[in-house]
Amino acid sequence: MPPRFHPRRLAPLAGIGWLCAVAGCGASGGEGTSPPSPAGAPTSGEASATAAGREDLAELERLYRARQAEALARVHEADVDFVTGMISHHAQALVMSALAPDAGASGSIRTLAARIINAQRDEIANMQRWLRERDLPVPVVSGDGTMAMDHGSHHAMMPGMLTPAQLDELASARGPAFDRLFLTFMIQHHQGAVSMVQDLFATDGAAQDDFIFKIASDIQVDQITEINRMQLMLDALPPGG
Repeated sequence: MPPRFHPRRLAPLAGIGWLCAVAGCGASGGEGTSPPSPAGAPTSGEASATAAGREDLAELERLYRARQAEALARVHEADVDFVTGMISHHAQALVMSALAPDAGASGSIRTLAARIINAQRDEIANMQRWLRERDLPVPVVSGDGTMAMDHGSHHAMMPGMLTPAQLDELASARGPAFDRLFLTFMIQHHQGAVSMVQDLFATDGAAQDDFIFKIASDIQVDQITEINRMQLMLDALPPGG
């Protein structure tokens, strides 16, 4: 007859099985088994991929900086002439506009002059920064915030620039006479700036720089718009003002 087992004799064996389950021993146990990674910790493969990604990013940054340096070194002469000349051109517009409050100009002329000052002062600062980033000569800013101008330089002969005699005439005018002269001279001045932009765009290889293309395009659009507005204001003035 087969031996008979008492239930009490099975109890120690059951206890051993329970301990084995809690301790994690079993078919997968053994001295050569690695413990599981903590929750959220990267595996060796993930760590290698992360390191490779960082190396790729560093290489992209090096390429970006190299291209930046190359772009700064590659400057078209026409771009430099345009920016340098336009700074001086804008400076004269600031000088003209600054006369309006003390000349008894009308409210509409004072508003126009203030708009010109705000827009062209910002453009001057941006063009100065473009030159400075390329270690190029930057036109000097005078103490009142406008550009120091030399009427004896070639910049005085740029399209639309007022002569010293015209500036003196504008500075001496008052009231309605100032309004008429200001509009007449500023239209002339703006037309000169538009001509400078057209000359730039007509030069082979010029305005390929993103900044140059954008600021030249903005100047052209803004000043053509203001020319049309000022012509309407001039036509609305009473005759003989």
